Amino acid sequence: MVDALGRILYSGPFWAMPDRFRIAPVRDHRPAFLIPGFVDTHVHFPQVFSVAAHGGGTLLNWLDRCIFPAEARLREPEHARRAAAAFCSARIRAGTTAAMVFGSAFPAAQNALFEATARAGLRIVSGRGIQTRGPAAAAPLLTGDREAEDLCRLEIERWHCADQPDRPDLAHLQVALVPRFALSVTTETLRWLGDLYDELRDKGVYFHSHLSENDAPGTGEVDAVCRDFGTVSYLDTYDGAFLPGSEPSGRSLLGRRSILAHAVHCTEAELARLSATGTSIAHCPTSQLFLGSGTMPWLRTVRSGVTVALGSDVGAGDEWLISRVANDCFKVHMSERAPFATAIDPAALLYTATLAGAKALDMEARFGNLDAGKDADFLVVDPREWEPLERALESVRGSADSLVFSLLMTMREPAITSVFVAGKEVSAATDASPPETTGLAAEPSTAFDS
Repeated sequence: MVDALGRILYSGPFWAMPDRFRIAPVRDHRPAFLIPGFVDTHVHFPQVFSVAAHGGGTLLNWLDRCIFPAEARLREPEHARRAAAAFCSARIRAGTTAAMVFGSAFPAAQNALFEATARAGLRIVSGRGIQTRGPAAAAPLLTGDREAEDLCRLEIERWHCADQPDRPDLAHLQVALVPRFALSVTTETLRWLGDLYDELRDKGVYFHSHLSENDAPGTGEVDAVCRDFGTVSYLDTYDGAFLPGSEPSGRSLLGRRSILAHAVHCTEAELARLSATGTSIAHCPTSQLFLGSGTMPWLRTVRSGVTVALGSDVGAGDEWLISRVANDCFKVHMSERAPFATAIDPAALLYTATLAGAKALDMEARFGNLDAGKDADFLVVDPREWEPLERALESVRGSADSLVFSLLMTMREPAITSVFVAGKEVSAATDASPPETTGLAAEPSTAFDS
């Protein structure tokens, strides 16, 4: 049961709904499932048209050959508007109601992204991609430090909580500070980023970047960062210790609104520091398969206490649908070497795709599951619209775990027939006016009866 403000008033069996709610209009979705909206904690807006691009190698090769040139095209305003519309449409088709979005280097493109997101009625945290140094292929994306800081301040002033000024707990539009990764910035950049983030933490601004994605000996990202900065670990560059020997040299960028993508090759000390600071990891197994980045050690990482949520990492990830990322998550961690292999519980997979993402965004009190009191962010999944899913569910016998597992492993975009954010149904036609708010109650499929 959802009120006119989009909040869940009641969640449970239809027959047990309190009498005071029975006057409400009913939306009957049987035999569909209602599940929480997916939360994507790492996805690249300027790579919307670069999914499955052939880079002929691992991370750094792929960036030079495919991604930097593709991202440079967003300096063209019309191309940026098309990209923003396509990005929002893809999110809706995939049921991604909330996302941490790695943004474009170009302010006009970021404006187009926020405008399209607001029209679509989705939740977003995004920030312009900050690069103050890089290879020749990245030249169109680079700025000086003064310009980079000025552009960050302007974006925050214009878009952070633009739909709910001074209320980050209610806002759908929020901003992050987003350096591409340590190799794309200088020590001066890290210094002013730390100062700016410290200044803006109380306003609910986020921090987002990449961490320890590729560890090819000598030439990979991890070795390159430690060699370039002279630090003990990669994480030190974000933790205010970016001078040689990891000398304390600035303010930390870690914290409860900080999300670092990948973290495939972290040390025990790095995981302990992430956990202690409340910093979250966006786990991107689909992307790690595509770029050959390795496998994040699941058991070691979750036992450290750090929040682990899922990220599609489009366009290195070639799947928008977070349940497909959960599918890869299950498979890669089943395939770790003994004794580290594990069969992730279906409930944990669903949690990692939904509520863990809300927790990483520091918004678990607002959305992430179907508890009463939260916003009604949910998907209607109709197995009849994707025959392999319908067949898989017909064969399920036994526990709810088996049902959830088959649903996550087999569903595809066509099965997502409706997407709701704060009680409003959203449409993939992002140029349309925002949909009207309607109260609704939905009777669950009998498969959900306890």
